[in-house]
Amino acid sequence: MSKTTMALSLGVLLFVACGPREDAKLTPPASREPAPSAAPAPAAAPVPPPSIPAGFDRTLELHGVTFRVTCPNDSSLNKVTIKPTGLEIDNSEVVREADGTVVGAEIADLDVDRSPEIYVYVQSAGSGSYGSLVAFSANKKKSLSDIYLPPVAEDPTLSKGYMGHDEFAVVESTFVQRFPIYREGDTNAQPSGRTRQIQYKLKPGEAGWVLEVDEVLEY
Repeated sequence: MSKTTMALSLGVLLFVACGPREDAKLTPPASREPAPSAAPAPAAAPVPPPSIPAGFDRTLELHGVTFRVTCPNDSSLNKVTIKPTGLEIDNSEVVREADGTVVGAEIADLDVDRSPEIYVYVQSAGSGSYGSLVAFSANKKKSLSDIYLPPVAEDPTLSKGYMGHDEFAVVESTFVQRFPIYREGDTNAQPSGRTRQIQYKLKPGEAGWVLEVDEVLEY
């Protein structure tokens, strides 16, 4: 055998002995793609514009008499307009000035005479939220007369611990006013006393109708 042939045979043997194994697995090169960037922070929510008090407009009906109550509720003093229909003599609208905004209205027949009354609830501006009432009675379904609610502040007993935050409601045959009781040192936002509830009955007065105190509860 020549030297050239022996060299070629030795090269083939070395390739077979040292070449790659058939079961070897090739590891792919590491990915060079850039890492995904972090998601952008969400945009800040837009600040809503200051709320504008919505005007009050409600129509209530009882015993064939209808009251439409409207109020713009656009300032600290507002005009409340009440337009009745169904009265036999005078269905003219009445207008009263309210110290605050109208927050509710109810129709009722507290004296059970088949002639309804309209009760409009007003809340004053400021932290005290003092309540007041605009109310009328349909006199035998003929015309309207004012209903008077004596202010709590004028009664030394009822006004003890009183600092506003009134709530009004018609409960069966009574008119109800309730408010938190403040103790000495309480802030307006944190009353620490109980709740006083005044129940009134509707009575005829000298020039209209009056809500007279019938019962006082504290709980």
